[in-house]
Amino acid sequence: MRAVLSVALATLILGQEITSDSYFYGQSPAVYPSPIGEGTGDWASAYQKAKHFVAQLSNEEKASLTYGVVTTANGCSGNIPGIPRLGFPGMCLQDAGNGVRNTDFVNGYSSGISVGASWNKQLARERANSMFHEFRAKGVNVPLGPVVGPLGRLAEGGRNWEGFSADPYLSGILVSETVLGGHDAGVITSVKHYIANEQETNRGAVSSNLDDKTMHELYLWPFQNAVKAGTGSIMCSYNRINNSNACANSKTLNGLLKTELGFQGFVVSDWGGQRMASSLAGLDMAMPDSPYWNTSLVAGIHNGSLDARRLDDMATRILGAWYHAGQDHDFPTPGIGMPYNILAPHRVIDARDPNAKSTLYTEAVEGHVLVKNTHNALPLGKPRLLQVFGYDAKVPDTYAPNGKPLGWSTGGASVNSTEVLEFFLHGYTGPVPTIAQYGTIISGGGSGAVSPGHISGPFDALSQRAYVDNTALFWDFDSQNPDVLAVADACFVFINSFASEAFDRPTIDDDYSNTLVNNVADKCANTMVIIHNAGIRLVDQFAGHPNVTAIVYAHLPGQVSGRALVSLLYGDENFSGKLPYTVARKESDYGQLLSPSLPETPFMYFPQSNFTEGVYIDYLAFQKNNITPQYEFGFGLSYTTFQYSKMEVTNTAPNAKNGLYPTGKIQQGGHIDLWSDLVEVTVQVGNSGKVSGQEIVQLYLERMDNIKWLRGFEKVALKPGQHETITFKLTRRDLSDWDVVTQNWKLMEGEIQVFVGGSSQDIRLHSVLTM
Repeated sequence: MRAVLSVALATLILGQEITSDSYFYGQSPAVYPSPIGEGTGDWASAYQKAKHFVAQLSNEEKASLTYGVVTTANGCSGNIPGIPRLGFPGMCLQDAGNGVRNTDFVNGYSSGISVGASWNKQLARERANSMFHEFRAKGVNVPLGPVVGPLGRLAEGGRNWEGFSADPYLSGILVSETVLGGHDAGVITSVKHYIANEQETNRGAVSSNLDDKTMHELYLWPFQNAVKAGTGSIMCSYNRINNSNACANSKTLNGLLKTELGFQGFVVSDWGGQRMASSLAGLDMAMPDSPYWNTSLVAGIHNGSLDARRLDDMATRILGAWYHAGQDHDFPTPGIGMPYNILAPHRVIDARDPNAKSTLYTEAVEGHVLVKNTHNALPLGKPRLLQVFGYDAKVPDTYAPNGKPLGWSTGGASVNSTEVLEFFLHGYTGPVPTIAQYGTIISGGGSGAVSPGHISGPFDALSQRAYVDNTALFWDFDSQNPDVLAVADACFVFINSFASEAFDRPTIDDDYSNTLVNNVADKCANTMVIIHNAGIRLVDQFAGHPNVTAIVYAHLPGQVSGRALVSLLYGDENFSGKLPYTVARKESDYGQLLSPSLPETPFMYFPQSNFTEGVYIDYLAFQKNNITPQYEFGFGLSYTTFQYSKMEVTNTAPNAKNGLYPTGKIQQGGHIDLWSDLVEVTVQVGNSGKVSGQEIVQLYLERMDNIKWLRGFEKVALKPGQHETITFKLTRRDLSDWDVVTQNWKLMEGEIQVFVGGSSQDIRLHSVLTM
């Protein structure tokens, strides 16, 4: 009834702009009070210590833990002051999910999109362990990552590259491994941006309007994995959810996160994301400071508007996460390796571990996806002559802290970073950069960028290999219609697709790069295209060219980009990555899932983004709408081939039907029996080719909507002729749908179709599970 009245009211005032929040009151349910953390599961000891500590604090000291202070003592993105009389040193919070940003002597890891393309659980954890140890060495208590929001609803989303995949299951598994790796390193991961934060355009005003089923089955799903894995912090986002600010949304914070998922850690605002005094709604920490809490929290207790137990809970959650990460013992001084001014003399803290080199290399290699390889054009042998074209082949001309404004620290060294900075500071309205025309990209732009001490560029690595093989190498990085030698063995064309925080991409294509590729292909019979892409990039304008023999999505490989690529091109390594998203044949195939929502009357001040597609995004939408993609979700080529056989499905808990709903107690991650294994699926996979390789074996369930959903994957390395049995274990959660009536996960009943194969469309085996 409320929705009908809202529509009627909007009709009555059509032409008159809504200028007050009061118009939207009630669209997001109110859930109060904010749950008090209980220290469930393995948080019990940490909570016991935290409660003992909090009991010794004054109200002013408790409040000081809940909002940041601006300081020149270090270069941390955020700081919580210490309480010296009790030995609490304070906390440093720092960007971000792909490496320590804006400091020296750290590595630049591959971005989330590359981790997603690797489909490698073990590698995700190894990456996290290495990366977060660098945060620890720099005195960073809370790395601001990893990212599972945005999930990737929009193809043009500006921050999709920071996350792992547009699929909630793949994203959930990889964020879980990343959180576990962070806990291994003794840091407090802050998983972000919670929740339904799916566009950068008007990100501080837009409302993501979605239903309960969509919330649970898509956007909340990977956050639930992160909570189950033990993340100590969740960062709320800038957007509104059903017209309630994310950092003051009692339904999503109190109701979903702290009650349904049993979250024991603390909720921190994105920087400047606190829009009101939102402690009652579930916010625990405001960053980088708080004009709302600096005096009002203590005053609220005195005047009775704030229950003292809520302030105690906020402080306990923050300190509980600190103790849970073991930061009360042998943790470096907060911010010790984060100089406020990196150009000034400062103490050097070299956080790099030589043992991390193998992880940096492997993650870069496995994040590449080969999608076209006509007549086995790759791998190369020892070519006599190669030509290299394109702006993306070389490293940027300037890469230093005193280079282009903020270019080094925000991933903008290869673009006009002045324009990017203007988006952050002043709402720049000029043309958005589509490509990074001044050099290759190893990450996207914004707070998720990396600041490594060196970059291995594609051309540098090719040049080194040419020296070894005595290959003639010619290049032209600037021309759109370059000259091509008729005797060239192969022509490489390097292009990219840039994306950044603060704006969404204007297109997932670009005419300049397409023309460059086609101009070279018209003259070179063996043209190979390498794309460093910060998101989906269409290739329909050149994929069908008869002289384009190979296409590689290189994604954002981090600092060893060139070295990793060349090892693949020459066959020293085998391609094993697969797409964590869907590449369409044309932009219109994405429908309303292409571009961000823009303000419309009467909501010019409060832009509305209506998720009317429900749960059907990316490959789920392509299935539902019967659209054939250019390259499907989960697709990727290898230098070898794989055979599948001997599929078996076993119900390992046949009596589970006696309880269609989980009934176990709630701990971190929700009902504990939601994570119980109920079904086991085994298949045999063999390498039928001539070289070693890794296959990503994918399991899909056809749910009640007759759509195949990813519910399992394993990456297996096989030598030629080798076979291995792969086992998938399906949990109650995997086999359930969200029941909006009972507000619980309900086991699917009847016959469930189970599919196993090499991609969402390359189905090799099929069986039926009866529940």
